[in-house]
Amino acid sequence: MSDRAGAEAIARSFEQVFGRRPDVIASAPGRVNLIGEHTDYNGGFVLPMAIPQRTWVALSRTGDDRVRAASTNLGEGSPLREYRLGQESRTERWIDYVQGCTQALARDGHEIEGFNLAVASDVPLGSGLSSSAAIEVALMRGLRELFGLELSDVRLAQLGQRAENDFVGAPVGLMDQMAASLADDHTALFLDTRTLHFETVRLPAAAALVVINSGVSHSHASGDYRTRRAECERAVDLLGVDQLRDLGVGELARAAGLPEPLNRRARHVITENQRVQDAVAAMKAGDVQQLGRLFDESHASQRDDYEVSVPQVDLLVELTRAEAGAFGARLTGGGFGGSIVGLVRPDSARDISQRVAEAYHLRTGRRPTVLVPQLA
Repeated sequence: MSDRAGAEAIARSFEQVFGRRPDVIASAPGRVNLIGEHTDYNGGFVLPMAIPQRTWVALSRTGDDRVRAASTNLGEGSPLREYRLGQESRTERWIDYVQGCTQALARDGHEIEGFNLAVASDVPLGSGLSSSAAIEVALMRGLRELFGLELSDVRLAQLGQRAENDFVGAPVGLMDQMAASLADDHTALFLDTRTLHFETVRLPAAAALVVINSGVSHSHASGDYRTRRAECERAVDLLGVDQLRDLGVGELARAAGLPEPLNRRARHVITENQRVQDAVAAMKAGDVQQLGRLFDESHASQRDDYEVSVPQVDLLVELTRAEAGAFGARLTGGGFGGSIVGLVRPDSARDISQRVAEAYHLRTGRRPTVLVPQLA
């Protein structure tokens, strides 16, 4: 959907619910992480790009202290949710992302009043493409404009992460919100999550991306993701460092001395940090073969050392790699389901994505969704 069409659609939805046109419309994209998985909460490096799919919000002031919010497609039909500012309370529903944002803004010293809100998204939920960060950043952008808040794009991302960590209860790193706030779908965002230094890096002209959602959903608030983060924290304690980021590949022998499975968890993070840096070098050199090899190595590390892949995702990766025009493929996102990203020849992207999707459907009975390239 084009930006103009998306803006008009959310404006119509807002008017249907609230009987007037909105004061502000804002949006934010989902993201695909090219490489650098589970490194962000370990202080490491990541390399995300925005995808065409976006979350849209429309808002208006109400003049009181109440938030009234409706969504057309976040899994609950379209009930109107309502709460009072300063009385946010978790519900385990999509409105918690809104409540988390208003609470985070208040705790950061930003004053807002009540507002009406309509939300719509074509970023698939639970797909590993950061639908939650897209909601948070879109809403923060809308509130920034509606109430004239002094928020930089980086600070906006940090508050989105705080909303998800402290209110929603998902212990995510900062990558998703930074990507939603700063990335675009033409260049990758090379981000140091410790220092927040970032630069943009263009994808080589000889390569294009294929992003396919497996249809197996996940949740960052669930136990598996929390377990991996806790395992990293335990490894850090045993190694006597501040973060796994502090260890380079020259110190893999130290990590190997950890008990199972902490040794493998640490090995993934250490080698993945190096792969991100190597991937940036390969992109700048236009070396798509090397970039593809790094994709493959990253997937093997996620599957075997970090153990966050699932058979359906492994199958999508295998099917993509088997294509003549493919350079490499990997799980993208937090894992336990979600999506894959493949690096392919630009003239093959559409055909590869369609063939892989059909083969996957025949093998599993699941109907995957091709998100990049957009086929419609």
